[in-house]
Amino acid sequence: MPESMKKVVLALSLLLLVFLGWRLQWSVGAAPEFQTQYATPTALPDGRIIYIVQPGDTCLRISLLTGVSVDYLRVTNQLNERCDLRAGQQLLIGIGGPASASPTPGPTPTPMPTQPTPTPGKGGSGEICVLLYLDANGDALRQETEMGIEGGAVSIISLNGQFSQTQTTVDAIDPLTEDAQRACFANLQPGFYTVSAAAPDGYNPTTVMNMTIEVAPGDVSYLDFGAQLRSVEPDATNNNPSPVLGIFGFVLIVGGIGLGIYTWVMMRQR
Repeated sequence: MPESMKKVVLALSLLLLVFLGWRLQWSVGAAPEFQTQYATPTALPDGRIIYIVQPGDTCLRISLLTGVSVDYLRVTNQLNERCDLRAGQQLLIGIGGPASASPTPGPTPTPMPTQPTPTPGKGGSGEICVLLYLDANGDALRQETEMGIEGGAVSIISLNGQFSQTQTTVDAIDPLTEDAQRACFANLQPGFYTVSAAAPDGYNPTTVMNMTIEVAPGDVSYLDFGAQLRSVEPDATNNNPSPVLGIFGFVLIVGGIGLGIYTWVMMRQR
């Protein structure tokens, strides 16, 4: 092979190695783009927005499709820690309409929650029933489709110090079973009581979480306290570049530079 052809081949090899190394480094750092088109399901008559699980779906894929966080999907639909799904399963992804599929950060707590509704009685003791509900749209007003939150705490203390009791809140998928979601305190003697609610980890209150009410003989008072899932930062761990590919790209660049130096030295010697 003529000497001039050897120089051309070496130069082209150098350029090819440098280009491949640069392209590999660039592609490793680039984050994948999610381009799947998705139409939000139409809300049901009761306001719920339901997603039907498709074969191969995962909670992460549904989160990317709908904009609803994985934690919201898992907590709202009572999924296990692994977020296991089955084809055809119905998932609640929002309430109120297509535009509100994902919860937004709650507003500043309102001055007072929904006022208790007393039920007149004929005498004797009274009762207080408390609901800690998932305020999905963050408006601090409880809709019929907004369900109870599991794992919160509700406590009642009489102002005279003679009564103190705490219960753990529960949830229910069917909003028609509201009574089963309430923490009720029965056999309360007439007087004033301080009622407090605490949301579990992962929730922010959207109403004030304590108030003082008077219990009259035979009355049943209902209190609603709202909370909302906190916003979850996207998990960036899956977008981290592979260190092995990065090292390989670096080696290609260094190799290309070394080959160029070798070619230059050989040319000088001739």
